[in-house]
Amino acid sequence: MRTSDVEFRSGGDLVRADMYLPDGGGPFPTIVMAGGWCYVKELRQPQYAEAFVEAGFAALVFDYRRIGASEGEPRQHLDPWDQIEDYKNAISYLETRADVDPSRIGAWGISYSGGHVLILGATDPRVRCVVSNVAVVDGWNTMWRDHGSERFRELRQLIAADRSKRFSTGEYGYITMSSAPADTLATWPFEEVREVFEELQRTQAPRHEHRSTIASVEQLLDYSVYPYLGRLVNTPTLMVIAHQDDITMWDLETDVFNRIPTPQKKLAVLPDTSHMTLYSNLSALALAAHWAAQWFTEYLMEPASVARLLSL
Repeated sequence: MRTSDVEFRSGGDLVRADMYLPDGGGPFPTIVMAGGWCYVKELRQPQYAEAFVEAGFAALVFDYRRIGASEGEPRQHLDPWDQIEDYKNAISYLETRADVDPSRIGAWGISYSGGHVLILGATDPRVRCVVSNVAVVDGWNTMWRDHGSERFRELRQLIAADRSKRFSTGEYGYITMSSAPADTLATWPFEEVREVFEELQRTQAPRHEHRSTIASVEQLLDYSVYPYLGRLVNTPTLMVIAHQDDITMWDLETDVFNRIPTPQKKLAVLPDTSHMTLYSNLSALALAAHWAAQWFTEYLMEPASVARLLSL
């Protein structure tokens, strides 16, 4: 496996990425990848990318604008539509590379980007197939259920106050990504989220910042994949869910899967797994990566390449 630092422009900002390549000259089928809420490219995504390279794919893992190694202000502002545009510009960058086969590009996402790739697959015809892991599919209902009614009211009041202040001063307010429910108001009110991300920041992703703009949460409340599902008519789609996921809500994810019209779809359920154990349990991660690699092999590999892999 070969890796290199690459960069491309998106929305006027410089986006930085890691390119993973298998041995050989290509052109390779390629997976475009980005993370979820406040992720940086070093956070767990290299393990998935390495699994894809082992299966014969190239992989591009990038930091969104305003996050991690990429440029852009305000820092830690998570605009989902800008992030989807970053995915599209990442694909445009891949089209310029001689070692990438532009007719065989797949999209992979997890958590917030698990929703992004469903929208991407519905709106960008260059995406041949999609793998969506433990996806955020409806921001409003997810936040309401995560917080409970009283804390959800507090969150909405914070958003309203921040909007007024931002109008007056031009300054963005910030909110911590996660904390215990009894502690300060956070976007994801789970101690397990804080514990896992702090450990990942310490061990593999030092650029991770455990906060976002409050405006990011306002945009999350308006975020939904539902209007786009009917357009996934001819895009093979794998959705991986954790059967105990009460953070991004397995039942909402299952409802989304059932509404996708393509017959080329699959729902894979990680047994005895919650949302965060997919990050802390490497066996669960390896299983999700294996399923994704199989899906990409089925829909992106040339027939001769598939036959050769199956014979190994």
